[in-house]
Amino acid sequence: MRIRTVIVVFAILLVATFVALNWNAFTTPASLNLLVTSVEAPPALIMLALFALGVLAGAVYMAFWQAQILRESRRHAKELQAQRQLADSAEASRFTELRAALADEMARLGERLSAAQDAMRGEIREQADSLAAMIGEIDDRASNRVARPPR
Repeated sequence: MRIRTVIVVFAILLVATFVALNWNAFTTPASLNLLVTSVEAPPALIMLALFALGVLAGAVYMAFWQAQILRESRRHAKELQAQRQLADSAEASRFTELRAALADEMARLGERLSAAQDAMRGEIREQADSLAAMIGEIDDRASNRVARPPR
């Protein structure tokens, strides 16, 4: 139990004990003036009834107040959950966009790499053809020198 509840229960028990011990004084009738008329009634009992009515009114007010706070708290929780879902979906779409951008970039890099490899192969072929021509020329020169005696 909360400390507040314990204090309220203790106060009610204290008032109930006081009333029980002084019941004769509470029920002793007296003349009460009501501005228009006067009535013979026990004033302590009337005051006790008014006190109980005030406590009951306070309890009802507190119950309505707590119910309102609970409703507002639930409404805030729902709004927070909706915002959280919105943020999650936005983050998911950002990840999807990032994945698509990375895939596009990887495709472009792959194309560039492919183009660079093709260019490199072409250059190697040209160099190989040039090298073969040079070797052929050197071979011809060597053959011509062997066929022709030196002077």
